[in-house]
Amino acid sequence: IYVTIVLREAFRTRSGKLTVSIKRRKTAPLGGSRVTLILRTCPSEGNPPIGAFPFMAMPSSNGAISIALSKGRIFDETSPLLARIGIRPAEDLGSSRKLVVGTNRPDVRLIVVRASDTPTYVEHGGADLGIAGRDVLVEHGGQGLYQPVDLGIATCRMMVAVRSGFDYEGAVRQGSRLRVATKYPRTTREHFAAKGVHVDLIKLYGSMELAPLVGLADAIVDLVSTGHTLKANNLVAVEEIMPVSARLVVNPAALKLKRLLMQPLVDAFARAAVVGTKS
Repeated sequence: IYVTIVLREAFRTRSGKLTVSIKRRKTAPLGGSRVTLILRTCPSEGNPPIGAFPFMAMPSSNGAISIALSKGRIFDETSPLLARIGIRPAEDLGSSRKLVVGTNRPDVRLIVVRASDTPTYVEHGGADLGIAGRDVLVEHGGQGLYQPVDLGIATCRMMVAVRSGFDYEGAVRQGSRLRVATKYPRTTREHFAAKGVHVDLIKLYGSMELAPLVGLADAIVDLVSTGHTLKANNLVAVEEIMPVSARLVVNPAALKLKRLLMQPLVDAFARAAVVGTKS
């Protein structure tokens, strides 16, 4: 029994039409023997349409699927998921200074990025997949990203917090203009706009709890896990904006081009996440 696949043309056009030519080298029959297929591109008559690009049946140039991860809590809680699907970093990411790290699988590599940059790397093709918190994805906007799996890890809440004794509800009810410190200006602006509250946003990159204590801001918007840091600084959470957890994000173009390689990996992450929530 032999398998012959013959398609024509090697370009995917804007309309999504795709044809390639595959020529089979003569091989032994199926049934324990290998079947070798040779991919041969055959340009159509004349030049390809403007905006067309060559079909890539294999992964990117180095033959690996790239997964963008950030160090810290995201990676710490992602490690068990990776282990469940059989992926182990070739080096300890906690101590290694490398930004591109191989794994025990030759077709998978890890790219170490800043947490806030994960969506950007995936959106623009620097990575095929990534793991990022919902807070980062909402702030990024999520354009050009496919989010197939809520991994259920790195869970917390995005909250509005104020000094103990500050009448937040009264200020909102009276239509007072609030000064709000946050590293999530887009999300914060949209939240207060939906409430009809005018705010002056102050962008900070850390130590949010300090802003109300020194009079820099009336309120902060930040992630709250246990609430211990708020309590230690005499702050109280007064409003939840959204629950946050880590999501698997995928570059849609990469998924189309490498579906046979990437879809099983996406499915494996989904199964591992379900197992994690039950354990």
